[in-house]
Amino acid sequence: MVKQVWRLIPYFAAAGKIQMAVDRWLLEQHESGKHPSTLRFYTWSPPAISLGYHQKKYPEFWENLTTNLTGDGDKLDLVRRPSGGRAVLHQGDLTYAVITSEIPGSRLQAYTKICEFLIAGWRSLGVELSYGQAVRGYIHNPNCFATATGADLILADGSKLIGSAQLRRGKTILQHGSIILHPDADLFKQVFGKDTFTPVKLPENIHREKIIDALITAACDSFNMQVEIQPLSEIEWKNILDKLA
Repeated sequence: MVKQVWRLIPYFAAAGKIQMAVDRWLLEQHESGKHPSTLRFYTWSPPAISLGYHQKKYPEFWENLTTNLTGDGDKLDLVRRPSGGRAVLHQGDLTYAVITSEIPGSRLQAYTKICEFLIAGWRSLGVELSYGQAVRGYIHNPNCFATATGADLILADGSKLIGSAQLRRGKTILQHGSIILHPDADLFKQVFGKDTFTPVKLPENIHREKIIDALITAACDSFNMQVEIQPLSEIEWKNILDKLA
């Protein structure tokens, strides 16, 4: 079987509103047939809280939170995702995004297929993941990482490593998710109060570049594709940022 060619956009850090604008633009371009399937990894700078597209309720004080992680008292961004789900604190995490129309089946089947590469990639690093199981009332909890659903991936001790959310337009899918790596316990408590999650315990020799490389290799196997590394061009950046103006 001939392998498909996906675009791999190299890792970069940027403000949450920019990262979400990039994901939306990639989805729109792929949906219109102007852009291939895409895989990318990124982080949020400054730290941010992302809200699910349909999430109506959240604490009012989130709009005025600051973080002293850099010593400057930076304001914590509050950003709305194009995908569903609940609030995620993006600090000390790594985000992945898959944009494709090559996965047939239902929304749940697409989740499962995309999660295959996450499970395989982490397994190659010596970390076993399994699917979470939603508990009663989880939907009323604004904190995505306080509970795990069948769309999330957890470690053997039950702590949630990856929370994902999806937007589907016909056959076109945007799925992105947060991989918890080095969360700041104090900031998490500041945002979510008494809501806590079990701190993730990962092997000490695992770093961001190694994780990205392992996940890219796993994605190539899972999606039967090869990647073409292609950063966003100046014209593409202009088109993306013009939508924010």
